[in-house]
Parts: sequence; structure tokens; C-alpha cells
Amino acid sequence: MIGGKAAPGYHMAKMIIKLITSVGNIINNDPVVGDRLKVIYLENYRVSLAEKVIPAADLSQQISTAGTEASGTGNMKFMLNGALTIGTMDGANVEMAEEAGEENLFIFGMRVEDVEALDKKGYNAKEYYDRIPELRQAMDQIRDGRFSPREPDLFKDVVNMLMNHDRFKVFADFEAYIKCQEKVDQLYMNPREWTKKVIKNIACSGKFSSDRTISEYATEIWGVEPSAVKIPPPNIPRE
Repeated sequence: MIGGKAAPGYHMAKMIIKLITSVGNIINNDPVVGDRLKVIYLENYRVSLAEKVIPAADLSQQISTAGTEASGTGNMKFMLNGALTIGTMDGANVEMAEEAGEENLFIFGMRVEDVEALDKKGYNAKEYYDRIPELRQAMDQIRDGRFSPREPDLFKDVVNMLMNHDRFKVFADFEAYIKCQEKVDQLYMNPREWTKKVIKNIACSGKFSSDRTISEYATEIWGVEPSAVKIPPPNIPRE
């Protein structure tokens, strides 16, 4: 399940959403795996959808490139509700790993210093494309219209971006992501050990409660103290 939305003028985001749904159309109707594997896009992802998805999730994927700070607070809500996290050391994932222990999350990919080193060296997507057969096959299928048979060139902009203009360096984390997913698969087949990690995550997620956050903001930023004064409801006039 992939949730998201795109601003009206954000062409690339809209094309990525189109790619997700197009891949889903192929997989969901495949005679071999169609009744076992589904790709579902949660359109216009919002709080009311999150309220349904987050409590039901087993695995939360938070895979933004380290240093981009694109991993927000949704991952904390998954953690609070018992989902394990597969993710990079970016954004709130870093704090979650500090609280629960990195061994209780599925951490993969480059760290900030690795990204900086790659920037200095120069990121070349084609190096990864040429070296990793699975990645090359996936890109070729997207480029050749496997998921858009009626419009073979539909995703040319996505392919061009990934091959030539990808500031997030997605290919650089591809191998590590696949290997980490294999670890997820292995642990999921051991419900007892999986549940141990779930319990540890929930037990260590107290820092991310709204009570702690508001209390810290009040003390450190707003400079206000708790008050026992009761505020009357809106329908009762204040003096």
C-alpha cells in the first residue's frame, strides 16, 4: 500500500502516482500472483485514511535519502501502533533508532556522510543500472512500456529523471534496500521474534507522544507553566 498526493502543478509526482497505479494494474491482474500480491494506491492520503491504515500495518517504509529530512512524523505514529520500520537514517527515523535501538528497526542505505562523499565523487545512475541486473530489468520494463502497453513512452520522464537528474540518488540505495527486505521476510516468518521487536518499539515510543511534545514546547519555546484554571466551553460567555 502506497499513500500520497500531488500538487496540481507537480508533474513528476503525478507521473510517479500514475506509475504506481499502472504497476498495480499489471500485478493485481496477473494470473500467477494476482490473488496473492496486491499493489494498492491510497489516493489523497490524509488523516482519515491514516487512522485506518496505521493501526493495521505490520511494516512501515520510510525510505527517503539520508540528509533530505523527508521522513516526517507519520513513521512515529506507525511505531506507536506496533508497525516495524524499514528505513534510512533520515529525519525522525534517526530519533526512533536512538530510542528503540537500531537493531529493532530495519535500517539500510547511505548515511549522511556517505551521501556527502557521493556528492563529492559524483553520482552516476548508469553505473548502478549497468551493474545491478534487477534494477536494469525494472528500469527497462518501465521504459519499454511493460506497465503502459497502450502508451509505451508514458513514463519516459520518470526514466529520464532517474537516469539523469535524480538528486535523491535512488539507485545508490537499491541493493541495500533489497537485502534489508530479505531480512524483513525472514523475521516475519518468526512471529515470536517479530512480536518481541514490536513490543520493544511500542515501549520505547513514549518520547513521541503529543503530551511530551507539548510539555517540552511549553517549557523550552513558549515559556509558559501549567495552569489549573479551567477554560469554559465556547457556548458559555467568558467574564
